[in-house]
Amino acid sequence: MGSEGLQERYINPYTDFGFKKLFGTDLNKDLLISFLNALLKDHEHIKEVSYLNAEHLGTQELDRRAVFDVYCVNDQGERFIVEMQRGEQQFFKDRSVYYSTFPIREQAPKGTWDYELKGVYVISILNFTFEDGNDATIQYVKLVNIHTKEVFYDKLTYIYLEMPKFDKTEEELGDMLDKWLFVLKNLSGLMCRPAALQERVFTKLFEAAEIARFDRRSLLSYQESLKNYRDWYSVMKTAEMKGEKRGEKRGEKRGIEIGQKRGIEIGQKRGVEIGEKQGAQKNKIAVATQMKKDGLPMDMIIKYSGLTKEEIENIE
Repeated sequence: MGSEGLQERYINPYTDFGFKKLFGTDLNKDLLISFLNALLKDHEHIKEVSYLNAEHLGTQELDRRAVFDVYCVNDQGERFIVEMQRGEQQFFKDRSVYYSTFPIREQAPKGTWDYELKGVYVISILNFTFEDGNDATIQYVKLVNIHTKEVFYDKLTYIYLEMPKFDKTEEELGDMLDKWLFVLKNLSGLMCRPAALQERVFTKLFEAAEIARFDRRSLLSYQESLKNYRDWYSVMKTAEMKGEKRGEKRGEKRGIEIGQKRGIEIGQKRGVEIGEKQGAQKNKIAVATQMKKDGLPMDMIIKYSGLTKEEIENIE
């Protein structure tokens, strides 16, 4: 089996295979180091990382497990969880916090310990947005004292990359972080390496991502991963469309209900107005009728009844 059925030249990093191919292997760990250094601009420069076991259990064997896409430790002992999150979850923030507990707890050595911890970073690359009121592509989150507005604890950091918000073109790319975001969002749709990405690390990335270079086993694994991604995407889009249609129907029904209620209110108000107007007219006619019977002059009847001369003359 070859790659004839694949139209893309480069792998899709949103697939499990594609993400781990680029960031989760010793062969390509310099790609991960470059990405982390671009993301943590004010951080001490990372020179080396070592991959750790990506599958974790709780403190007991029966506890729920956590499986990370990429889990590593740098030369300073800081731990990094890097996740590709394709779809929105109701409790996604809770999931991030839960995942951060594993690299925290595993730092506790046996025997005596003074509780000193190394930094923990949970980095989530999102194929959706979850902070609609914020236009920034990247959200950096730390524990903050709400009174002083200062960072309370700087060793626990959550970083969220909301990829749909990144819309820079190749001509607009500035620093390395821009370039990494551009690659992550557009890699599978590129047919050649953009001129703006001339750094050596991107030479390696495009070589690693080129599907034609895969051996048979890697190609089969990628095709299976791509199929799973496309199936998932189709299911999500179908659910989204059905949800929108149900929402439209509920909206239409609610609109009709509101319209009917409003129509009744308007009708009642209009009926009262008409009734009041008709009642006032009857009163005017009654006054004019009595004044005519009393033989009062026309100008006086017009003045006190509010009717016109023609209306008064037509009173039987």
